[in-house]
Formats: sequence, structure tokens, C-alpha cells
Amino acid sequence: MSQFDFLSDSTEQTSTRFVCFIGEESLHRFDLAITTTDRFYGKKLVTDLQSGRTAILGPDDLEEEGYLQHVYQLKEDEANELYQFLLLVVGPVHFSDL
Repeated sequence: MSQFDFLSDSTEQTSTRFVCFIGEESLHRFDLAITTTDRFYGKKLVTDLQSGRTAILGPDDLEEEGYLQHVYQLKEDEANELYQFLLLVVGPVHFSDL
């Protein structure tokens, strides 16, 4: 039998929003799962369901130039359309352990 050296192991209730939209200019289809959790200081867990790529995103991450393009392997115009959408979804970061 295997022994695991757990650093953390917890269960919590989360909320997941599934969104599908097509970029206005790029015509790129986005299929996203956006999970809200008490972890990650209020940042959202955003999964591109087509590629399986996931990132933990807050407003600071959205403002980092080229970040969405890199993480989700998108063209510049596609990343800009995703950015415009995520501005509506990603809220402020909460530091609950202060």
C-alpha cells in the first residue's frame, strides 16, 4: 500500500460558470469553465475546455502583458477578446488570512 506525504487535503463547495462565446473579430470560439472558490485569495480558476489549459486569474494577472496569450496559447487578437470578457468576470482579490 502506498504512503502519501500530504501537504494539504481539503474539500469545499465551489461554484462553476460554463460560458461559450465567439470572439467578434477573430471568430475564435471560447469554451470556458470559471470556478469560484475560497482558495487563491478570490482569484478565479479559468479553464479553457477545448485545450484543457487552466490558470488562476485575478485583475493583476489580466493586466500582465501577453499573459493570457501565453497561458492559453492564443493569437494576440484572440487573447484581447478573452481579456475583454474576463474583465467582466474577474473580481477583486480578497486577502482573508490577514
